[in-house]
Amino acid sequence: MRKLLNTVYVTNENTYLSLENDNLVCRIDGETKLRIPFANVEAIVCFGYLGCSPALMGKCVEEQVALSFVSPQGRFLAKVSGETRGNVFLRVAQIDVIREKSVALARNTIAAKLANCISVLRRSRHDIPALREDEEVTAAIDYLKDGISKVCETDSPETVLGIEGNCAKMYFGVFGKLFTGPTSFDYRSKRPPLDPVNAVLSFVYTLYTNEFAAALETVGLDSYFGFFHQLRSGRSSLACDLVEETRCHAERFTLTMFNLGMLTDADFEFKPTGAVWLNDDGRKKVLTKWQEKKRSDIEHPYLKQKIQFGLLPYVQSNLFAKFIRGELDEYPCYINR
Repeated sequence: MRKLLNTVYVTNENTYLSLENDNLVCRIDGETKLRIPFANVEAIVCFGYLGCSPALMGKCVEEQVALSFVSPQGRFLAKVSGETRGNVFLRVAQIDVIREKSVALARNTIAAKLANCISVLRRSRHDIPALREDEEVTAAIDYLKDGISKVCETDSPETVLGIEGNCAKMYFGVFGKLFTGPTSFDYRSKRPPLDPVNAVLSFVYTLYTNEFAAALETVGLDSYFGFFHQLRSGRSSLACDLVEETRCHAERFTLTMFNLGMLTDADFEFKPTGAVWLNDDGRKKVLTKWQEKKRSDIEHPYLKQKIQFGLLPYVQSNLFAKFIRGELDEYPCYINR
């Protein structure tokens, strides 16, 4: 089993990163703030960018350590990548299999996503007594169940996309009821997020998608060639596809951050345009708790064993690679128990 190493999140835009004697060194205004063995680093995510030494970038490429650059608002900007490695025949097989089975893959993935949305609603209904008789939450669960049935019956990718969109609207229509404090959430807004909950959801979705993209490249797959999200230059479509079935964890994480009072309005920037973004303190809080979550254990439904949550992108990517190679008859989508 792969060992979960450290992901280094650089939130101060005045940080300069370098490599010294096989150590990752972070300096702010010339003062060393962090020095850790490079061998203990799995990924580096920079929010804002002052500079990064060529030696460090070369080391990241050599050791296949993901080095990504993200805007302070959480929008993916770029990543450092070197020569494409891995089995070229696996990538050819990926293209062939996806072209042949894209509808079946999309159908199963969205069915798994909807099942996991139901799990989030049921978990909250169990934890919050006031929701146990809530008719809107019950109606949303029934609607999602019906969506699963309809998805499993269709052979049309357009129909799958339409069902997914309608179910997402219904799900997020009651998502605001899952917050126990003064937090308000009316609907999903993305570009830009218009409230603190949407700001955190978008931020964590970006983190998680980047982790899936790195995992796919690690197992030798092309993260840009997917089966559900439209192919677009610069988009890791396959990472976007596989993250769909595990978004429930990002949503549960967001609920926990607000319901336990870990985030307040002081952790956000409210722009005159209506956009809402995490500020520096808010990002640090979210990243710290996300890293803690990655080290927690979950029971993997297919492997029937406990793994660290942070390894889930690698486990699912490896299972997808096995499916592409013909070692599995179907790709086992992740269904949260």
